[in-house]
Amino acid sequence: MFPCVPNRATRLEQGGKVRRGQCPDPPRFAGRCMPLPVASGPKPPKGMDGDALSRLFPILTVLAALVAVWYAGSVWMNSGWTLAQAERSGQELSLSEIVADAMVQERPRLPPPHQVLAELKKTVIDTKVTSKRSLVFHSWITLSSTLAGFTLGTLVGILAAVGIVYSRTLKMALMPWAIISQTIPIVAIAPMIIVVLASMGVEGRAVPKAIISAYLCYFPVLVGMSKGLRSPDGMQLDLLKTYGANGRQTFWKLRFPSSMPYFFTSLKIGVAAALVGTIVGELPTGAIRGLGARILIGDQFGNPIMIWAALIMAACLAAALVGTVAGLQRVTARRMGFSR
Repeated sequence: MFPCVPNRATRLEQGGKVRRGQCPDPPRFAGRCMPLPVASGPKPPKGMDGDALSRLFPILTVLAALVAVWYAGSVWMNSGWTLAQAERSGQELSLSEIVADAMVQERPRLPPPHQVLAELKKTVIDTKVTSKRSLVFHSWITLSSTLAGFTLGTLVGILAAVGIVYSRTLKMALMPWAIISQTIPIVAIAPMIIVVLASMGVEGRAVPKAIISAYLCYFPVLVGMSKGLRSPDGMQLDLLKTYGANGRQTFWKLRFPSSMPYFFTSLKIGVAAALVGTIVGELPTGAIRGLGARILIGDQFGNPIMIWAALIMAACLAAALVGTVAGLQRVTARRMGFSR
């Protein structure tokens, strides 16, 4: 049986006695009959479907290419020391011996991936979390300042965006200075912030790092929210005016919901910028804890493996923060009806 929609000719031919859901004989039926969908076989599990594999394959391909380039760069940069030592001792080395020595140097110019992974295992898994040698401990120090600066920068960006959208005077006064502020190197601002806060009696390094982090992350939020709050077109705004909505109702019922896609996109950029600001802020502030301090210590003691391990840990932390914001975006969009 085929579900169909009889047309007028079919109704006249059968005397108007066509039951709903029934289809006349095909030779006498001039309507539209659509076959029912045929049930397919069992669906593959979520982790093995074609869409998931198609999304995962490019990522793994790029990762494999990066690892291959990394290994090639390690051999090229580390082989200089091996060849110099062989020349001093009057030895001739084969290509396999050069590659083998470049992979196991204690202080290589560019450590290969397996040495960085070994350092990560030692400082993340084998070391206690409360130890100052643990990257988890230093990551938490950096993360706490990042979250504080990200929260502060987000609030400043939202308030400035609302003022810019609703006030032409604030737009002309704030926006040029906001753009100019991003042209100043953060390394030059960090010592000034430390000196000013120290003169005000603020001790410790957490507050300066949070302010530096907020300084970098407020601008993406400001630009994104300004664009999002202006996203409703004139017809939508006129419709709310015909309903008698005031400015507050227009903001909460139209402008603010319309700005959510722009807002979360700017948050992804802002949280990554906040992490970078915290790490950069740890370098000139003389901090002894945090991923930035770990990078600085590795540079002072000439340990590239320590530096690269801290960099990989920072990259993983940034990926986790951006992924968290993306998860919040999906939940918010689902609750607001933007996605199914």
